[in-house]
Amino acid sequence: MLEIRFHGRGGQGAVVASEILARAAMKEGKHASAFPFFGVERRGAPVMAFCRIDDRPIRIHAGIYEPDHVVVLDHALMRLVNVLEGHKEGGSLVVNTSLPLKELSLPEGLRTVLIDATTIALRRGLGSATAPIVNTAILGAFAKACDIVSIDSILESIKESAPAKKEQNVAAAQDAYRAVGGM
Repeated sequence: MLEIRFHGRGGQGAVVASEILARAAMKEGKHASAFPFFGVERRGAPVMAFCRIDDRPIRIHAGIYEPDHVVVLDHALMRLVNVLEGHKEGGSLVVNTSLPLKELSLPEGLRTVLIDATTIALRRGLGSATAPIVNTAILGAFAKACDIVSIDSILESIKESAPAKKEQNVAAAQDAYRAVGGM
């Protein structure tokens, strides 16, 4: 079973990202579950969302404490939350940031993919300058970096699940997918 933990701020789309990823996995014949974790204060507050993907039915409906992959929708959270807590060796970290890797103070040997999902989201008109919605861009980068589900399944799921601006969300995912170097 693959376990993916999303870290974001309320309003960035972490919950929707986990749902889109689960839907994409199911399109490819896998079993998947997705669910959020947040407190009463959501807009701008740290939130988590979880996604499990497996070839067999998933019976676990609890938080993910040892993720294979971690997706961070706001790199500033990395100063507030230990996003790598329990991260399994061999997994990956996908981070929305415009900073170079050396400025993130990450452990050596961690497979890390950086994507400026904020710029992509703003260029595609997703959210506002103060509250960009980066979820679909980060999923495009995740699709390329982790090769768990295809970008085509992600794009189909965005078309079905994005609450608004479906074309812009698809374009953001495609932009981010192309922006991640050859992996």
